[in-house]
Amino acid sequence: MLNLNNKVENAKDKVIGKTKESVGRATGSQEMELKGRLQYQKGDLKEKVDRTKEKITEKYNDTLNKK
Repeated sequence: MLNLNNKVENAKDKVIGKTKESVGRATGSQEMELKGRLQYQKGDLKEKVDRTKEKITEKYNDTLNKK
């Protein structure tokens, strides 16, 4: 199971990122919009890495249990 703190941090990055992107678009600030996109992608990527770690751990444990 994904660590709850990681889940919260990833969700926070995604929400704040979307907010910054929207504010940047509304105010015409390309810099803010870009920072928002990057922060959202950071949260999304960290989430994918956490899921991959979890799958690897499960497979490893399954392999050990078969022995």
